[in-house]
Amino acid sequence: MTAEALTAQNLVQTAHVVGLRFAELFAAMDLTPTQFAVLLELERLDEDGGTLTQAELARRVLVRPQSLGVLLGSLLEQGLVARGGPGGRGRRVGIVLTDRGREVLARAWPPVRAFNRPAALGLTPAQAAMLDELLDHVRGALTVD
Repeated sequence: MTAEALTAQNLVQTAHVVGLRFAELFAAMDLTPTQFAVLLELERLDEDGGTLTQAELARRVLVRPQSLGVLLGSLLEQGLVARGGPGGRGRRVGIVLTDRGREVLARAWPPVRAFNRPAALGLTPAQAAMLDELLDHVRGALTVD
């Protein structure tokens, strides 16, 4: 058997390594990468003045709507988010960031930015930009709406 490029397999292996390091980074902050993603999306909503359904928020953070319900429950328990309305199936998410959620997000940014620096990933700035572009293409090609 000849050695052939298995790009998708390489991507899965790389995602696994990056995911492990990201999980370690967030564990030090008592967060998961997905909790961070939810907080980030809610902060963006605050800035834009928009709202999302639970399904839309789940799509943005790449989890199932049912999983998002559990995730939101943990964030509510930690006091990082609060109910701003009724929410529920098919309704706009009645979840807003709390001041504590904003503080946690603000504390998370410096290590997240450091982790994402091209040099920290073993890349030059140009390589990082190219990788971002290529990953966007792959994600777009494989995303089913």
